[in-house]
Amino acid sequence: MKVFLYSGMQKMIEKSGVGRAIYHQRSAAEKNGMTLVKSLDEAEVVHINTVFPKSLWVARQARKKGIAVVYHAHSTMEDFKNSFYGSNRFNKLFGKWIKICYNAGDLIVTPTTYAKGLLQSYGIEKKIEVISNGIDLMYYNKQNVDGSQFREKFGYLETDKIIMSVGLTIDRKGVLDFVELARRMPNYKFIWFGATNLNTVPSKIREAVNTDLPNLKFAGYAQKDQLREAYAECDLFLFPSKEETEGIVVLEALGMKIPVLLRDIPVYQDWLLADQQVYKAQNIEEFEEKAQKILDGQLPRLEDAGYQVVVERSLDKVGKKLAYIYQEAIALSRVALNKNWNVGRKGHEQSH
Repeated sequence: MKVFLYSGMQKMIEKSGVGRAIYHQRSAAEKNGMTLVKSLDEAEVVHINTVFPKSLWVARQARKKGIAVVYHAHSTMEDFKNSFYGSNRFNKLFGKWIKICYNAGDLIVTPTTYAKGLLQSYGIEKKIEVISNGIDLMYYNKQNVDGSQFREKFGYLETDKIIMSVGLTIDRKGVLDFVELARRMPNYKFIWFGATNLNTVPSKIREAVNTDLPNLKFAGYAQKDQLREAYAECDLFLFPSKEETEGIVVLEALGMKIPVLLRDIPVYQDWLLADQQVYKAQNIEEFEEKAQKILDGQLPRLEDAGYQVVVERSLDKVGKKLAYIYQEAIALSRVALNKNWNVGRKGHEQSH
């Protein structure tokens, strides 16, 4: 099967979850014998990951050519909120736009049942398949990593207990709570990987990122090797994000078998169980209390149970499901083409 993975403006999204998801798709496809092509004209299926105007144009061109279109719904109205300047003001317009984009596909894929429910609530009637962004468990394996360089680079002692998070430095990701926790818990080291142009976010976020605390670092964007070293050495992955469609960094932390503490939000309800595979908190007080207990060994270790969750989301399994979805999209594309041909023929006959 010949597949064209299309993102558009890859450099712009490189450091986001969508950018990482595209690399996962490439690896998953290759692991399952699919041929990745470099242009639309070579493809049987185009898999579109972004909602830029050029992305919609590619989808429409593909359907005109009879090429099946899988549209990957990474973005929702809910995760557009509280992101950048103007995101709340233009959220309804954004919702209308992504509905147009996603409806341009023969089939829509999205990472979780929660995200699928959101898309359906927008009135999208196209078939929607749920498939995880996936994780490379050969790469995210704590046994294969020497994290000592991480502690040396950031000046951490062997005795320091480290709490880390990863994401764009935007309100939705919970930056403000992370900074407040660092202020409340001075005996622990806090480090955040990921960055956003601070000219695009509200002043409260700029102030938070520039907070001067001896136990807090905003380390900026890290290459995946550096990030893996940080996972290997940290004592707790704390992810206070207020809205996600899945959360690739959560999969990475689970793959590295480190304790995970998440905000208790709907996206995790049916696949990450509180107090069984991860710990969850609903507010700053709960984050502080549970983080303290996890690091002090007062709560049971859940890493092995959490790891079993990501085993089901390994890239080889994701690739097998992608292959099925691509075949499904091809079948739906053919049905649509036949329907359009029949409608056109009837119209022609009636005109004569």
